[in-house]
Amino acid sequence: MIDERLLEILVCPACRTKVRLEGERLVCQNPACGLRYPIRDDIPVMLIHEAQKPEKAERRDQGPRTRDQGKET
Repeated sequence: MIDERLLEILVCPACRTKVRLEGERLVCQNPACGLRYPIRDDIPVMLIHEAQKPEKAERRDQGPRTRDQGKET
């Protein structure tokens, strides 16, 4: 578990916005950023290259969806 005092001072290294604890990750509260940082052995890994992009950004990176996606053939 992350100490509350530490959580109060942590910010996203990409945009300098506060982060919040969501399960086993720290999530940037800036909707334009939204990076999710892992916590390993109760230590936040606040490295941009270790962070996951938010789901919306991941979908955007995959290109536009077509009507046929998700349909069984």
